[in-house]
Amino acid sequence: MNSKKAIVSHAKKTIIDESLAISKLADFVDESFAEAVELIYNSKGRVIITGIGKSAIIANKIVATLNSTGTPSVFMHAADAIHGDLGLILKEDVVICISKSGNTPEIKVLIPLLKKAKNILIAITGNMKSMLAEQADFIFNSYVQKEACPNNLAPTTSTTAQLVIGDALAVCLQEIRGFSSDDFAKYHPGGALGKKLFLSVKELLELNEKPAVSLNSGIKEVIIEISKKRLGVTAVIENNKIVGIITDGDLRRMLANTEDFSKLYAKDIMSKAPKTINVSAMAIEAMEIMESNEISQLLVQDNEQYAGVIHLHDLIKEGLI
Repeated sequence: MNSKKAIVSHAKKTIIDESLAISKLADFVDESFAEAVELIYNSKGRVIITGIGKSAIIANKIVATLNSTGTPSVFMHAADAIHGDLGLILKEDVVICISKSGNTPEIKVLIPLLKKAKNILIAITGNMKSMLAEQADFIFNSYVQKEACPNNLAPTTSTTAQLVIGDALAVCLQEIRGFSSDDFAKYHPGGALGKKLFLSVKELLELNEKPAVSLNSGIKEVIIEISKKRLGVTAVIENNKIVGIITDGDLRRMLANTEDFSKLYAKDIMSKAPKTINVSAMAIEAMEIMESNEISQLLVQDNEQYAGVIHLHDLIKEGLI
């Protein structure tokens, strides 16, 4: 059995070998790549991506990336294509065929059918002399010298190369479209990512109490308010405007430094000019403020009026952290 040291060495070699192979792909990108990107952008159809074996798995991922960045795409398995699935290809669709060798039996059967239908065919292949490369209207060269597999057999570096080319295609189309974070949010409403893009401070605020004391509130009142509202903090307000904040930490420091606090008021122990956020802001902005300032609570304002408190735990509960 290999030692741990040998395993670490194999892992590092795989990563380095693949990264070097990927970096060489940049040499293959030319004006033809740009023409193909522009053609897809200007097309009124969809992008149909096909492949077989490991290439089919990569095709699925590229389809997912394109769809999520504004380019309508559909996966079509090369084996199923010649048994009925060709019917999903419409007249103005652009077809991308992924194959390392470009000469697998299913691909060789599929190519003439695609050419007969007169759809634009883009090849992602590492074999520039293959049937796929010779018949394609555009070629994205995915050539790698060898696989990371020690036997140079299992698709490893070659499939990584295919994936990177797909990412390059998606990013170029995204740039041309001016695809913004707001556009991205429309396609990702669910899960933690959707919450980062959609969840607002206002929605978090609705879950919490609204602790508040006045400048002249006594320490006992402050302690009761913080304990009752269970957020570890209270705002100090005047005419419903935030003038300060008192946290659990402020109370602990006061108790450690003061023998008699019967004559102290909120204004004596509060921190002035606390960090705040507007109620219309996104939850992700609140998280960034908390993280950069190393705080656990954030006071919320609505048109300069005190609106409530959000806590770091609220962000954790929603899966943002």
